[in-house]
Amino acid sequence: MEYTTLGETGLSVSRIGLGTMNFGYDGDGWKLDEAETREIIERAIDLGITFIDTANVYRDGESESVVGDVIADYDRDDLVIATKVYGSMDDDNPNARGLSRKAIEQELSNSLDRLGIEAIDLYQIHRWDYDTPIEETLRTLDDAVRRNRVRYIGASSMWAHQFADALHVSDRLGLERFVSMQNHYNPVYREEEREMLPLCATEGIGVIPWSPLARGYLTRPHDAFETTARGSEEANNRGDRHEIYRAGGGEEINRRIEELADDYGVTMAQLTIAWHLHRAPVTAPIVGVSSIEHLEEAVEAVDVSLSDSDLEYVEEPYEPVAISGHE
Repeated sequence: MEYTTLGETGLSVSRIGLGTMNFGYDGDGWKLDEAETREIIERAIDLGITFIDTANVYRDGESESVVGDVIADYDRDDLVIATKVYGSMDDDNPNARGLSRKAIEQELSNSLDRLGIEAIDLYQIHRWDYDTPIEETLRTLDDAVRRNRVRYIGASSMWAHQFADALHVSDRLGLERFVSMQNHYNPVYREEEREMLPLCATEGIGVIPWSPLARGYLTRPHDAFETTARGSEEANNRGDRHEIYRAGGGEEINRRIEELADDYGVTMAQLTIAWHLHRAPVTAPIVGVSSIEHLEEAVEAVDVSLSDSDLEYVEEPYEPVAISGHE
């Protein structure tokens, strides 16, 4: 495993982040039960992954709980634990969602309890809250840092102008600044390159993409995608996003990744992860896995070195597509 710092902070993270959206279920295809989740987290730590990303809304808190149970057996100082706030945790309680002071403070307490830790290393706003002034959100997050309940704050998918406004408010008021952006980014969805990634590079923001493998679309040939448990489910439930993946030259990009992976003697997933690791300012893609084999493959991708011509070959067919992921 290789390590780097998150943006311009001194926080060291592994070049691969472990995603946990599929953790804490009863076990169904790519959704993992507690025993399977424990096996993957333990193997990830053995392989040198120190960066674990979760969210309060993943399986209504069960993901955080399972992560907390596993990391209790390890030295807390060795790990970087990230989670998120924004989504609804109780549809009957309007204060159990969003980024108001009340919502953040109560959900932060709940996340800390489930994770069994005293401070969250990276606390991220999961989306932009149109109903709460960004100043209120930032003051609350700043208070959480000052009370040692949070060490760094980050953001997730939003418009670049919103992120720029949030950074400006922090600077103007002397509040804690977002240090990371977790956004939707992969070889078949590169709209973030237009504004968000240049903004992050200018502002020294770490980039930790979600869906780096395009929800599995870039892990196998286009024609075989729907043959997997997740692929079939995604095609049925999130068809719009997969139409976007195909629309902007996605099928040809998929073919070229397959071709290069064959040339290098690696899997398509490894080639795709390697692409991320060659793209500035990406710090660490957040990779979700459903098996030990896939986890080990992801870690091995750190050793795959791509040439500039390889990157150009993958990227050349791309065409603009509709914005996806801000919802």
